[in-house]
Amino acid sequence: MVKVVSVHSFRGGTGKSNTTANLAAIVARQGKRVGIVDTDIQSPGIHVLFGFDESKMSLSLNDYLWGRCSVEETAYDVTSTLQNTGLDRSAVYLIPSSLKAGEIARVLREGYDVGLLNDGFQELIHRLDLDYLFIDTHPGLNEETLLSITISDILLLIMRPDRQDFQGTAVTVDIARRLEVPKMLIMVNKALSSFDFPALKTEVESTYGATVAAILPLTEEMIQLGSSDIFSIRFPDHPLTHILETVAAALMD
Repeated sequence: MVKVVSVHSFRGGTGKSNTTANLAAIVARQGKRVGIVDTDIQSPGIHVLFGFDESKMSLSLNDYLWGRCSVEETAYDVTSTLQNTGLDRSAVYLIPSSLKAGEIARVLREGYDVGLLNDGFQELIHRLDLDYLFIDTHPGLNEETLLSITISDILLLIMRPDRQDFQGTAVTVDIARRLEVPKMLIMVNKALSSFDFPALKTEVESTYGATVAAILPLTEEMIQLGSSDIFSIRFPDHPLTHILETVAAALMD
């Protein structure tokens, strides 16, 4: 059965796209067929982690939303980024959004048919024979975000140990409950090593009444990598990778 996983944060800068890319890669390396859709159309970026640049994007999610092509034509096979898994079924398909200023401006000016986006999700699942569809959402709350939350089997909320994030995440949690998301997990990212992690986990879980899948420490290697690669592939034995693997296991449970 296909699982749709939306990865969301109320504010930008939480590491949402890095988290999405890493979790998708880890799941795919377990022998799963995974799709990743960058629905952060106003500020796309997850393609960078997979070594994509604008010259490689003949088509993007924008082209599908404007009726220029089928959604399947916007999917790029990036399975090679996994390196050799030894599992025949492992696959990752990336559906990027356009970096062209004109395309972004058009979205801001005209919007797009959110219902068509939902149709595209279902078509991708069918055409690519996916086991998992990861949706990298736009921060905050808008029509696209509400759609993603509504159709999700799992909602993973990313937040930092920051008071603004605490307040914004509370809004998202309330809406997710109203929309009856089957499973909701919270991941705290960029926590300083000096923090009391067990106490932080207890505080977050008591605040939202939701499970904290993991608390990720602020890691120098992640900062140095600068989104130029997928961390869990570059550093397979790093403690941060092991934490991400526990989150991936929770998604697959």
